[in-house]
Order: sequence, then C-alpha cells, then structure tokens
Amino acid sequence: MNRSTFRTFARHFSLAAPTLLATLFTALPAHALYKVVGPDGKITYTDRPAVSPENKVQSVNSNGGVSDDVALPYELRQIAQRFPVTLYGAKDCPPCDMARQLLRQRGIPFTEKSISTKEDGDALQRITGGRDLPAATIGAQVLRGFQREDWSSYLDAAAYPKESKLPASYTQGSATPLTEPKQAVKANTPQNGNAPAAQAPQSSGDSGSTGSNPAGIKF
Repeated sequence: MNRSTFRTFARHFSLAAPTLLATLFTALPAHALYKVVGPDGKITYTDRPAVSPENKVQSVNSNGGVSDDVALPYELRQIAQRFPVTLYGAKDCPPCDMARQLLRQRGIPFTEKSISTKEDGDALQRITGGRDLPAATIGAQVLRGFQREDWSSYLDAAAYPKESKLPASYTQGSATPLTEPKQAVKANTPQNGNAPAAQAPQSSGDSGSTGSNPAGIKF
C-alpha cells in the first residue's frame, strides 16, 4: 500500500469509525448492573451478583433506581419477576396462615394484601373473581381457597424452588391493605349544638361457610 492509498484509507476510516462504534455498542446485549456494598462500606459496581452473605447487593435498573427484590438470589429473582406471587388474606383466618406458612417454607418471595373492609372485598372480587380467602395470584394464575397440593403444583410449574434459597438476611414484608383506607370526613358542627343522629350500621351480608371455603370467610 503506497502512502497516497494509506492516507485515503485512514481518512475514510476516521469518518466511519463513530458510526461503526455506535452500531457495535447498540448491538451489545444489555447486562444487569449490581451495586455491591461491602462490610467496610466500600461500594463497587459489577455485572455479577456477589455471593458473599456479608455483602449487600442492590440491582440497579436502567433508570438508576434500586429494584424491590434486591436481596434475592439471581435465579429466584428471575422467577419472581416473571411470576410474581401475591397472597390475599385476613386476620383470624387459619387457611390464610397455612397458605402463608407454605410460601415461607419454600422461600417464595411474595406480597401480602390484607382484606378487612368491604372495599377490600370488592377489589378482591375484581382481581380473583370471588371473595373467598385465602387467595393468591402466581403471575396470571388465580388460586381461590387453600389446597396445599394445588398451590404447590402451580408453584412447581412456575419453577419456584421446593426449599428456601433465600439469604439469611432476607426479611418478608408485612401485609398491607388491598385498598387505601378512606379518610374520615369531618362533620360540620351543628349551629344549634345538637349532635347528628347516629345511623344504623349496614348489614355485612351472608358470611356462611361454603364448600369451596371451609373457613367461611367472605368479604
């Protein structure tokens, strides 16, 4: 290659280089980025989750925020993202306790929603098609009423582990209401000083036991 030809090639390459590099980086697959906080407080970023239980790992999303499932092992986190589990339960509900125990025994990360008001019951019916408790969703699959074999089968189908693989530092979140509680409306103070008459409580409807819901819990 003579000097004139080399100069022509170099000039063309310098003009095409930015486009080639942009195409190359666009074609590269996106990898998860993890923020690792060591025991000494040192922060490092890596594309591989740390395996040491002493390190606190946070998964950084594309917007720079931290995902809610930062404490989960990689494989379990992938399953939980594809098939998130939500448990719907209530107080004084033995079947709800049994369902919760099953999820915890298997180390299933789940969100729990408590049902305690008529509004909660209405929302539950829209989500699951009924008012029986406990109920659960595994991805798009809806489970109503607790049958251990059925719940286990659906968890197996979603590839959730049969035994817990959660780290010792993992803490299951507390149950939160399914719907936002209504704020109390302040009544206007009567000008004559007379208190308004109390209204009779509304009937909660039939709460008898059914075959599909042995506990007889309905909302």
